[in-house]
Amino acid sequence: MLKSVKSLVLITIMAFLFHSSNAQLRLPVISGGVGSDVKKVIEDYPNRFINLMGEMLVENTQSTDYQCNFAVNGAEEAIVTRYSAKKEICSWQALMLTTDDFEKAKQKFKALYNQLNNLSVGIGTIKNFHLKGKYEAPDEKKKFTTVLFSFDSTSESIKKLKVEIFMQYQAPMDPIAIGWKVKVLVYVKERDDDERGKQVE
Repeated sequence: MLKSVKSLVLITIMAFLFHSSNAQLRLPVISGGVGSDVKKVIEDYPNRFINLMGEMLVENTQSTDYQCNFAVNGAEEAIVTRYSAKKEICSWQALMLTTDDFEKAKQKFKALYNQLNNLSVGIGTIKNFHLKGKYEAPDEKKKFTTVLFSFDSTSESIKKLKVEIFMQYQAPMDPIAIGWKVKVLVYVKERDDDERGKQVE
C-alpha cells in the first residue's frame, strides 16, 4: 500500500514538473520576437504612447524624441516621437538593422513581415483583430521598399493607426550612415496623403 502511494505521489510530481517545464519552454516562443513588442506599442495607442516614453533625446521645434522605455527584441534603437500640433500626434519606430549587405537586409525585412503579418492584437475593448499586409520583395535598384499593414477591424477608433516596415538605402550624402536600414514604425496618420514625405528612390 505504501509503495503504491509513493508511486502515485512520484507520478503526480513528475507530471506537474513536466507540465511546468513545458509551459516555461513555450514562454520565450510566445513572448519572443518583435511581434510582442509591437503589440505593446499598439496597446498603448489610446494613451498616445505616453507609457512608452523614457529619457528625452532630442527636442526640435516641431517634435521631441524620447528613448523607448523597454528593450525591443533585436533592435539597435527604438524611439517615441511626439509632434507639436493642435491634435496630439505621435509615432514609434525601431531601427532593426543597419548593414551594407543587401541580402541580410532583405532577409530581415522578410522575417519582420512574417512576424507582423496576421499578428493578433487588441486595444481596450477591441479584441482579437489582426494586422494584414501584402508582402513586396525588396529590389536593390529601387533603394526603398515598404509594407503598410492595415487592421481587419471596422472600428473608427483605430482607423488612423498605421504599422509599417521599410527598408531603405541611405544616400551617400551621409558617409557615416551609408548602408541599408530596416525599420518598424507605428504611427498615427491624420490624413490620407503621405505624411512621411517623399520616398527615396
